[in-house]
Amino acid sequence: MPERWQRELRKLKNVQPPGDLWDRVMLGSRLPTLAKPGRRWPRRVAPLAAAAAVVAVVAGTAAVSNALHGPRATTGGSPAHPALAYVANGGSGTVTPIRIATNTALPPIRTGNGPDAIAITPDGKTAYVANGNSGTVTPVDVATGTAGRPIRVGVAPGFIAITPDGKTAYVANIESGTVTPIRTATNTALPPIKAGRHPYDIAITPDGKTAYVAGNGAGTVTPIRTATNTALPPIKIGAVGRGVIAITPDGKTAYVAGADTVTPIRTATNTALPPIKTGNGPDAIAITPDGRTAYVGGTGSGTVTPIDIATGTALPPIKTGVFPDAIAITPDGKTAYVAISTGKVTPIRTATNTALTRIETGLSPYAIAITPDGKTAYVTNLRSGTVTPIRTATNTALPPIKTGRNPDAIAITP
Repeated sequence: MPERWQRELRKLKNVQPPGDLWDRVMLGSRLPTLAKPGRRWPRRVAPLAAAAAVVAVVAGTAAVSNALHGPRATTGGSPAHPALAYVANGGSGTVTPIRIATNTALPPIRTGNGPDAIAITPDGKTAYVANGNSGTVTPVDVATGTAGRPIRVGVAPGFIAITPDGKTAYVANIESGTVTPIRTATNTALPPIKAGRHPYDIAITPDGKTAYVAGNGAGTVTPIRTATNTALPPIKIGAVGRGVIAITPDGKTAYVAGADTVTPIRTATNTALPPIKTGNGPDAIAITPDGRTAYVGGTGSGTVTPIDIATGTALPPIKTGVFPDAIAITPDGKTAYVAISTGKVTPIRTATNTALTRIETGLSPYAIAITPDGKTAYVTNLRSGTVTPIRTATNTALPPIKTGRNPDAIAITP
């Protein structure tokens, strides 16, 4: 079994569902060797799961990716090129561009070994792909679909976040305990920044001044001052969690996942507030565009917990299905889409916090990204080697799009 999935199995050993559900859903077929641990399981290393990730100020993407955290999607100015979704194929060492207007896959682009995170610059010109097994990041020219020279970073690069001005990409090196800044103008790596144990997810404040790095199992968050690329004192969050983090649109609060809680951090003072109880094993956080509600996926409880940001209180959990591991919210804030590991996506109507009819996708839906116009959600299906477009107006799945093996991250051009 790939090392990245073994890592996630160890993390989830205390929240395994009863009977043989885990084996049937997660390990039901022989899976080709992937890269290292990424944003999710591959966004965020978004069960057979972060991230942007994938950076979304969607979702940064990535992802968000990642998923994305889980996956997240980058935002920015209007691009001159056709809208594209970029899908990282962790088992193929490629990225598949998808033309959104026609939902057709373009020829795959060779990157490195085990790509599992993508972030796109706000101007839509360059996609950065983290190659988990290669210890590199590959820049891809979006206009021409050509890969540039790989940039050497640290060991097991995972999540990528790009500053709002597009000048710097920050890469979490999970096994090095560092974050590598990349100067996007020249595609050169700057000196690595120490970021604690197993840096996993990165979120950047809307003003671009601070990057917050959450560690997987570290119990801390490391702020980085982007003007000088210096790490500030780590913030203790108490409970050891997955290393998933999201920041409110006003930049005032960061939310960090713990074992069965989410800890708010006041960014003005870098102080942790009292943790908020959620479902077991939170592994995805998405915040509505109006900044009123954070949605937290609990992989161990099969629920999503809404959090009222104004009061810092958890609302009644919403039953979604097994392992809700990636969440993406439409730009109008009306619907949250939740990937669950049984081959479905659960839409949530945010006005009432009710789960709607589940949508069939492919095997092990893993990361979600939504187009800037909000009309289509794209879901990567890890074990099917496909991406399923969902028409958000009707919550209907369109025909799947064939990608490479183990598509585990997705990002959409602004």
